[in-house]
Amino acid sequence: MQAEPEQVQHYTTTFSVDRSPQEAFEAITNVRGWWSEGVEGVTDQVGGEFVHSFKDVHRCTVRVTELVPGRKVAWRVLDNYFNFIQDQAEWKNTEVVFEISEEDGGAEVHFTHVGLVPQYECYDVCANAWGGYISGSLRSLINTGKGQPNPKDDGNVPAHQQAATVARAERNGA
Repeated sequence: MQAEPEQVQHYTTTFSVDRSPQEAFEAITNVRGWWSEGVEGVTDQVGGEFVHSFKDVHRCTVRVTELVPGRKVAWRVLDNYFNFIQDQAEWKNTEVVFEISEEDGGAEVHFTHVGLVPQYECYDVCANAWGGYISGSLRSLINTGKGQPNPKDDGNVPAHQQAATVARAERNGA
């Protein structure tokens, strides 16, 4: 008798909005509107690549791998750097997937960072930050047309990024 394969727990979160699946899709591909105003590159074409960075804390290069209007957005993380972990390979070659479905006249967005698992050193900090960006900033962008992305300059940092900063400090024993 074979042992059951261990269930892998990738980071995931789901939320509902009072907008159409197409409006949700358009907001997701507007990465500057909910993640960071400083994103450089192409975020709305398959094969497009963009770079996200936050101060000296986080930098990643992402390729858009799938776009199905009103249904799905998928990315592959090509390169990544965090200043608060030892293993810099943690996000490399992971997949970020947004699945959109119609629900009660609105839409449901199901987000999964495939490969971001609780065993990773960055998991708590990353889960906290993704929660703010996805369930907070992206949801707000879809519902109201205004997200809370990281500003292009180092000005007013969104609350979810402040919370991630606190989590990093606690993790590092500060």
